[in-house]
Amino acid sequence: MNLALDMMGGDYAPLEAVKGLKLFLQNSGDKATVFCIGDEQQIASLIHDQAVPTEHVKIIHTTEVIGYHEHPTKALKDKPDSSISRGFQLLASGKADAFLSAGNTGAMLVGSMFFLKPLEGVLRPTIATMIPKVGGSTSLLLDVGLNVDCKPQHLDQFAVLGSLYAKNILGINDAKVGLLNIGEEEGKGNALAKETYPLLKENRQINFMGNVEGRDIFNGGPDVTVCDGFTGNVVLKLGESFYDIVKSRNLHNDEFMQRFAYENYGGTPVLGVAKPVIIGHGISNDVAFCNMLTLAEKMIDTDVCGAIRSAFHGIVANE
Repeated sequence: MNLALDMMGGDYAPLEAVKGLKLFLQNSGDKATVFCIGDEQQIASLIHDQAVPTEHVKIIHTTEVIGYHEHPTKALKDKPDSSISRGFQLLASGKADAFLSAGNTGAMLVGSMFFLKPLEGVLRPTIATMIPKVGGSTSLLLDVGLNVDCKPQHLDQFAVLGSLYAKNILGINDAKVGLLNIGEEEGKGNALAKETYPLLKENRQINFMGNVEGRDIFNGGPDVTVCDGFTGNVVLKLGESFYDIVKSRNLHNDEFMQRFAYENYGGTPVLGVAKPVIIGHGISNDVAFCNMLTLAEKMIDTDVCGAIRSAFHGIVANE
């Protein structure tokens, strides 16, 4: 398999990307080749300095970088030789099996839609994040920022996408799905929640457990929690802030709080497009880059995108 990695994306790139590449290659064996996309001189120099084995590494030279504050659509159009643009070109052409970047999030999302397009039947791709739960298990929250304004049918599809990801990547069969709300009772919530509930209740592709509240997300609640991207992003950033606070107070040695560290999960997958696209945190370090590559490898091995394609092909066929 070929993994395309944007070496220029992230506050500490390309150094941390190179160090993360080394960690990945030390643990992955020889089944993956990594296309390192970016400034060849910088990358080659760091690979040499960090003593990275090069047998399964190929540098793809680019001359441009999309900055964090650039307009995503305009930047992709104006900078075809940027590391993000070239990554998507490799992915769309079939030369790469997955693309990963800790660069401009907007450009990664726009690129996913422009170069790959949603799978047939998927109304809107979504981004999901791992949520640690008390007791050691892990759940999924989606959407966490791609779709700020949603309709009930979007959340209904997020539940299917999340369930398939939970099964293939987290190993959770028949994942329990909860609708994030302000109360557990049916009929609670705003218009979106009230209209979404019956769709989830009637959806035979998921194991719907009903409404869940914010306090349930980190406890023994659902395996998959669905909500609009506005709400999900608030929850995500709130969780990140808890970790920052306990770390600043030197309380982060607690096993549960350690699992809030972003680098443990590497990146956020875009679900509902044809191939694995993983978006890393802007402050990604070597461990985060390594885990991004590991996640991409697992998404390819389990063919989670193929499972999603099959599930939504069935939905289209039955309409």
